[in-house]
Amino acid sequence: MDPVGKALWFIEIELDDELTLDAISAICGVTRFGLSRIFSMSTGWPVMRYVRSRRLTRAARTLTQGAPDILRVALDAGYGSHEAFTHAFRDLFDVTPEEVRARRSLDGLSLVEPLRMKESKVVPIAPSRFEVAKKLLIAGMSGRFTFETNEGIPALWQAFNPYIGNLPDQVNGVTYGVCCNPDADGGFEYVAGVEVKSRDRLPASLRCVEIEPQRYAVFVHGGHISTLHQTFYSIWNGWLPESGLEVAEAPEFERYSEDFDPFAGTGVLEIWLPIKSPPPQAN
Repeated sequence: MDPVGKALWFIEIELDDELTLDAISAICGVTRFGLSRIFSMSTGWPVMRYVRSRRLTRAARTLTQGAPDILRVALDAGYGSHEAFTHAFRDLFDVTPEEVRARRSLDGLSLVEPLRMKESKVVPIAPSRFEVAKKLLIAGMSGRFTFETNEGIPALWQAFNPYIGNLPDQVNGVTYGVCCNPDADGGFEYVAGVEVKSRDRLPASLRCVEIEPQRYAVFVHGGHISTLHQTFYSIWNGWLPESGLEVAEAPEFERYSEDFDPFAGTGVLEIWLPIKSPPPQAN
């Protein structure tokens, strides 16, 4: 079963128990960041927002049956107080729990039922090579995104473009899009940057991120940059489950050649996926 299918199955069977992004990703055999990426691509939902919405949908059904204690319903749905539950319930359904209990009807509520994966095509893909990357110091502009708001990443690149070739101690013209520092709700930091030798003379407005030596599977994206999501989808939902390998908890990055043209889609665009090293062979 692919990672998203495993996640949807696990969420449904554990919906009444404690669910965290760490627990779901561990069951799926991928990192938190990897699960957040592929789950959003496949379903259109951030993982934990889907979990909360499924629980609130169950809570709404319980309320229509005349549940006498709303706090008990709130606790069962994973909320620590009546107030927090009411706030989340109103955000999703535009009515309060009391109103739903009083009218005993689900009419007009945007219920979130168990999801099926969107039909998405997995294209044949294989890594061009495996490589242990040297230590990298990437300097650039950063922002926090989710897989719903990542349309803001091109604007980040536009803001950083004037710095390319003009930074002290820049190594070359290769650029990097680094995904790192994921949070529990599937958000992540994206750094649009270049490699530098030192951070000492950089403008204070720029962000530096260190990438430690790590084994990577390197994939070349063959199409226009606008279809990059399809390559990511095929790596995570096709190649990775079939490879028997596990993704490591380390930054994932895109590497753009010096001559890469984002408008024409020409040049070399590589995706570097951190992979756990295989255990040493027994003698």
